[in-house]
Amino acid sequence: MSDNSSDTVREDLEYYSFKLLEAIPGLVHAFTTRRGGISEAEYKSLNMAFHVGDSEQAVLENRSRVCSKLGLNPVHLVAGQQTHDDLVAVVGLEHRGAGALSYASSLPGTDALITNQPGVPLSSYYADCVPLFIVDPVKSVIGLAHAGWRGTVLRIAEKTVKEMRRVFGSRPVECLAVVGPSIGPCCYEVDSRVTGQLQASFPYWSELVEATLPGKYRFDLWQANYRVFLDAGLRPENIYVSKLCTGCNTDIFYSYRAENGHTGRMASLMMLR
Repeated sequence: MSDNSSDTVREDLEYYSFKLLEAIPGLVHAFTTRRGGISEAEYKSLNMAFHVGDSEQAVLENRSRVCSKLGLNPVHLVAGQQTHDDLVAVVGLEHRGAGALSYASSLPGTDALITNQPGVPLSSYYADCVPLFIVDPVKSVIGLAHAGWRGTVLRIAEKTVKEMRRVFGSRPVECLAVVGPSIGPCCYEVDSRVTGQLQASFPYWSELVEATLPGKYRFDLWQANYRVFLDAGLRPENIYVSKLCTGCNTDIFYSYRAENGHTGRMASLMMLR
């Protein structure tokens, strides 16, 4: 895993950016925290998602604040409905606004988005699942993928890279990838239902889990997605793993597991200027 990049926290309204991607001209990217918004109760304060039960007006205001900070138009945001599957959507100017003002308007059944169009802000939403940022700086192509354990088992990282190659001619060896803040192996315990599917998808599955109690395992989603990027043809030095655990840091991040399902969502955002 690359160690020549690190996370950068932006103050006031807090979000993370990643040095591996900061050096790319014309690229805007961010991963939000739970700090700096107006949401209340369990959603306090920067909830970015409509589908969790928060006030729609609060979500719109939170998105507006983040987009203003980044120089994005919140009305142009594109989002998928994130069904823990492996559908990759190719996004163009005609898709701007899908999911921007309501969950219902999001792209159906979609967990990954790719585009080569400037001015199309991609977005994806999280509370423990793994945000994946993928950038081809040579062809000017970007992608966001949402990888929970199901998406990880379905190898959505590799499928997103393959779709970037198929549609836009991206070469994996030229792509950069970030595995963003998400639940770490310290906090993520699974059972044999999950490990059974891991065995079918990963020849090296035993390297991704650590047995705890009988029938229980700690699953390293970070390492799994890093290995999938390697399998997709990315260079090790072009992959950065944040290693920030959402479960350990509920003062900074929302965590579905640590907060018993009653919480908000962070957002990953990326756009070509």
